[in-house]
Parts: sequence; C-alpha cells; structure tokens
Amino acid sequence: MEQRIEATVNGKVLTGAGAGPHTSLLDWLRGHGLTGAKEGCAEGECGACAVLVARPDGDGRSRWTAVNACLPPALAFDGQEIVTAEGLGTAPGAGAVEDLHPVQREMASRGGSQCGYCTPGFVCAMAAEYYRPERAAAPADPPETGTAVSGPEHAADHETGPNGFDLHALSGNLCRCTGYRPIRDAAYALGVPAGADPLARRQERPAPAARRTAAVADGAEFARPVTLQELFDRLAEHPDAVLLAGATDAGVERNIRHARPPLALAVDRLAPLRGLETGPGRVEIGAALTFSEIERALAGRVPLLDELFPQFASRLIRNAATLGGNLGTASPIGDAAPVLLALDAAVVLASRDGEREVPLSEYFTGYRRTVRRAGEIIRAVRIPLPLAGTTAFHKIAKRRFDDISSVAVAFALQIDDGRVTSARIGLGGVAATPIRARATEAELLGRPWVRETALAAAAALAREGTPLDDHRASARYRTAMLEQSALRFYEGTQPSEVLEAAR
Repeated sequence: MEQRIEATVNGKVLTGAGAGPHTSLLDWLRGHGLTGAKEGCAEGECGACAVLVARPDGDGRSRWTAVNACLPPALAFDGQEIVTAEGLGTAPGAGAVEDLHPVQREMASRGGSQCGYCTPGFVCAMAAEYYRPERAAAPADPPETGTAVSGPEHAADHETGPNGFDLHALSGNLCRCTGYRPIRDAAYALGVPAGADPLARRQERPAPAARRTAAVADGAEFARPVTLQELFDRLAEHPDAVLLAGATDAGVERNIRHARPPLALAVDRLAPLRGLETGPGRVEIGAALTFSEIERALAGRVPLLDELFPQFASRLIRNAATLGGNLGTASPIGDAAPVLLALDAAVVLASRDGEREVPLSEYFTGYRRTVRRAGEIIRAVRIPLPLAGTTAFHKIAKRRFDDISSVAVAFALQIDDGRVTSARIGLGGVAATPIRARATEAELLGRPWVRETALAAAAALAREGTPLDDHRASARYRTAMLEQSALRFYEGTQPSEVLEAAR
C-alpha cells in the first residue's frame, strides 16, 4: 500500500505521497511549504506548531480546534480539513495586498510579536478561541449535582477578557521574547467574527467524516478502522499494535525516544468510543472523547472533573488527549486516574468476545501494567451517581499549569449532619500505580468532620503509598505534600469564621 494522504489545507486539497506511518502532521505540512508552524519542543509544550482542525461539534456543525501538529501522524488527518497560520488571512491575488485576519492584525498592531518564531502557533490558538461558539454567549449556571471545593488560586489563575476571550485558550503556547501582556491585549481586543467570515461560516457545516486509511512504508503500517469489528480483527492479527487517539503520548515517544511501532491503529473517530450518556445511576464517557469535548458535554455536572480539566496539561493537549489514552498508558503520574479513583469509576473493556466492567481500583496491576488482555480496548469510563457532595483535586507540580505532577490527590467525601458517611481518595505519584488511600478513608469514615479528624486523616495520608526520590521531588517532599493536602482540603470546606476561630 502506497503511503498517500489527501487533506484540505487552507481551502486547497493537498495530496500525494510523502506521509509515512511515522511522519508527523507538522513535517508533512512543512514539506508542502507551509513553514509557519515550527518545531520547538517536539513534546506538545510550546505550541509553536499549533494549527486548526475542523472537528465535529454536535448535530451538523463543526468547531475549529487548535492542536499541536508535532505529535499526531499526518495520516490521522487523511480526508480532514486543516488551517495553518498561512491560511487565516485572505490570500493575495494578482497585484492585491493580503488582508490580515483580525487575530493577526491585533497581534501586529499591539506588539504581540517580536522574533516571530512562536507567533504562528499563538495566532492559531487565538483563532480557535476567536471562533469558539460559546464566547459571545453568557455562561449558564452549572447543575447542582455537587459542591466542588477549590482553593482561591483557581479563581486567580483564570482570566477572561471583557470580550469573553478565555486566556487559558493560549495555555501551552510559550513566548520567550515578546512577553505576554501585549499578547493578552491583542486577545482582549478581538471582536466577534463578521457574518461573512468564511471560517465562521464553515462551522455551520459538519466536519469531514473519518475514512478508512491504510499505509505501509519502511516496515511500518498506519491504519484507521471504521468499525469496532474491523479494529478487533486487526488486533487479533497484531495484539501488539499501538492504539492512537490524540497521540499526545505516542507522539512524544516517537519524537523524543524514537519509538517506531510496526502497526498503529487510529481509534479517535470510532463512534462506539465517542458517546457520553448521563442516566439516573451513572455517567458513561467514551474513551475516545477528548478532554475538551468531555468538559463541554458535562457542563459542570461532575465538579471534581471540572477541577481536573484546567490543570490537565494545556488546552492544546486537552483538545487531543483522551481518557482512554490517559488510562491506557497506565502511568502512575497520569492526572485523570486519581480523580476517577475518587469518583469510584470503572472502565469498560471491550473485545471480540464482548465487554466487561472493571473497577478502576482493580485495573492497575503494576508499573504501566493493567488487567487489559490481548485484543481488549478501553471503550468507556463509568462514574456512578449520585456524586459525593464535597470534592477537591490538588495537583502539586513545579508549575501551576502544563506540568507533570509530583503528587496528585483527589478527595470525594459525603458529609451528612457533620459526619463523614463515605470517603474516597485517589493518589498519583506516590506508588508504582495510581492508588486509593484506603487507610485514610477508613480513618475518616463515621467521624465528625472537624479539625481533629482532619489532623488524623493527614497523618494517615502521609503514610500512604511508597514515595520515591526522583528528579521531580523527593520521597520526603511527597510525604509532606500528602499530609498538607489533607489539611488544605479540610480548610477549603470551612467557612472563614470557623478558620479564624481555630487560629
């Protein structure tokens, strides 16, 4: 099979050979002369490679979504629509002057670009927020399904302009020479898209459907099955195949560690993996939904996940990363696992032989090992209802955002008449796998929710897991952070006058 790709880029169909199974979207675009997007970190942290992709957005609509081009393979975009920084402005005609896009114009007029290396990535991420359908709409009140307890730093870190521009849309885009104030000024100066704006009007039509793709080159193969049965058939033949959704982990492995799996199977557009259902007894989230899609679809119905979302990498990563991928890697420092453990979630594993549901607390068996059998995939994650009433997620890292956790702690307590009637605590970064803090949970059950109980819980939490010294943190630091996290959680649940009296 010849390695060919056909995609609509900046309104023109690009086709031809040159996209092998391990060719990144960035390299393929640059090979076609679209050199605005650049490689900076090759890990999805700098945003210099950001481009826009048309993604499904409800019935009959699409949404321009900013993603890192350095991570996913180009073949994953076969048949899709892409816009790079070069395609945002009106292309010059014979003797005509190019008309800048509003985002480009504001960045230029407000001094948002100096060396220009990262500017195309900023412009694409900013354009995605410029076209975000909800930006001009008033935010709806989240449903009353639980109370999220969060520290004041979350409100302070979140910044929205008078034009509704969410500054976190630019998280994951780094600038090292211009400075961020003029970039913020440019973002906050943007109006709403004009009625005739072709990219705004494009969102009124469906995104391109995924299509069967297969390519072989240099002993490696990329394939996109279009049904679960086709996927299971390929896995039966090649149980060691790598499953790809957003490629936010696999792309790093390719770029930094030069991993070249013999077969990669794209699953990000398989419909059975992309549902989200809320019933009387549970919430079921498809494994191939991105974090951004989950956030929009849940709309605040699971407050603990709402605390996770802004602390999970960057918006560029959340636009591509999936729950299935995050759990599939079985990393002990993946941020989703502690939250899902606190929510008492289960994973739905599917294969040719049917489905089985496994509690997440029983899913991890060792360092990057799970109970998944050959030929099994993660189809969905199930969260039981009702939710605990008092929750919080604490991520301890060297940076507030877009960083890997040293320690992650998720709390979910039900407190009735001042007494703890249920307790679930998920931990990451303190053992070979994400774990439940069972001893601490037992310490809390049945006790009044007062400072003495919190102190006892903090002491118990400091003894959980088997923290190690590594380049992110020492074992002693991790232990101290566990203890402090319990106390911080307690204080976050108390009225200020109670805390003052305690002091």
